[in-house]
Amino acid sequence: MDIYEKLISNKTRLSVIGLGYVGLPIALEFARRIAVTGFDIKEDRIQMMKNRMDPSEELESSAFDGCNIEFTSNPEDLKKATFHIIAVPTPIDSHNLPDLSPLLSATRTVGKILKKGDYVVYESTVYPGATEEDCVPILENLSGLKYIEDFKVGFSPERINPGDKEHTITTILKIVSGCDNESLDIIGKVYEIVVKGGIFKASTIKVAEAAKIIENTQRDVNIALMNELSIIFNRMGINTYEVLEAAGTKWNFLKFYPGLVGGHCIGVDPYYLTYKAKEFRYHAQVINSGRFVNDSMGYYVAKQTVKKIIAGGKNVLDSRILLMGVTFKEDVSDIRNSRVADVVNELKTYGIKKVDVVDPLASAHEVKLEYGFEMVEKPEGVYDAVIVAVSHKEYLDLNETYFKTLLAQDGILIDIKGIYRKKITQLKYWSL
Repeated sequence: MDIYEKLISNKTRLSVIGLGYVGLPIALEFARRIAVTGFDIKEDRIQMMKNRMDPSEELESSAFDGCNIEFTSNPEDLKKATFHIIAVPTPIDSHNLPDLSPLLSATRTVGKILKKGDYVVYESTVYPGATEEDCVPILENLSGLKYIEDFKVGFSPERINPGDKEHTITTILKIVSGCDNESLDIIGKVYEIVVKGGIFKASTIKVAEAAKIIENTQRDVNIALMNELSIIFNRMGINTYEVLEAAGTKWNFLKFYPGLVGGHCIGVDPYYLTYKAKEFRYHAQVINSGRFVNDSMGYYVAKQTVKKIIAGGKNVLDSRILLMGVTFKEDVSDIRNSRVADVVNELKTYGIKKVDVVDPLASAHEVKLEYGFEMVEKPEGVYDAVIVAVSHKEYLDLNETYFKTLLAQDGILIDIKGIYRKKITQLKYWSL
């Protein structure tokens, strides 16, 4: 009886290590069909999940219904499982270099309890080669077992999109890979327990790693092109969104849009690829250029805002600015790697003391811890500029009358996402 058969007959358990926005949905989906152990190092998060609460605020309490799952922060509990899925964050450090410490820490945790015959599958985004070159040696050293002969390893990249209720773990096409033909077959069968969108079997673990890393790199480069075009068109006095609307009438035009590129995927993953490319003595010029453009957009927006305030005859030092939205994308509470913080910090370098930040979804406490500035519950008084940075659904139906109540005379509305460009006729208005 192989691992797949043991799992579906409840003779063994599956574990998920890392219960964030990726790991928890995976764990719960499997737990509706087989026995699961959900592990996270943070005890406060474990207690929340035991109380049917998602710390990432992505899932309703009903998502925990009918789940055969044990939540734990005790590594010893992982010994009950034989199929381990590692889904921890893979961020970058302050120098934009890969930070594998969460991944390697999770690997050490699994390595200490690894048994002969176990499977370990990684979902965390990494550069090609990380699974076999960085993680497998740790598993071997701590377990005393031999790779392939005693335990199997695979890589199946996560494709969960925060806030997206349509493309979920059950509906997406799932890439899987293994260290040999047997593991590839078993890993594919295990994921088919929950994945109804189909399984794609990659030829090698490195191919699967590379496929994931270029998904977000491709988006990053395309958005960077739109951002660069917006800078060029701004100097020409042309609205970028109007240009894209016209160009988009061609059947094969790729519809990407300018904006602030943050979060823990698009704004991070390309750095993993450029880092690995250097090992092979290649400087990734296009990817790095795209990263430079996108990482600069927050400062560009702040600079344009200041220029518009000065052009209105106002003293920048005495100006008041309201920034609406601080999460990394619309309709999520996640503030990690939000480039909106760049806008706030750059505005303050001009000596602007009053920059109010509001967001219907973000936690003021988390924003303070992560970025060091306070949020306000609601706008206070009138402002010389209002910057709508994130297109939350709560903002989509706002009209010119509403913004008139927020803006001082000759104030300007800065609409980063271009959501009001056809609604504003009287106020001063600028968008990317």
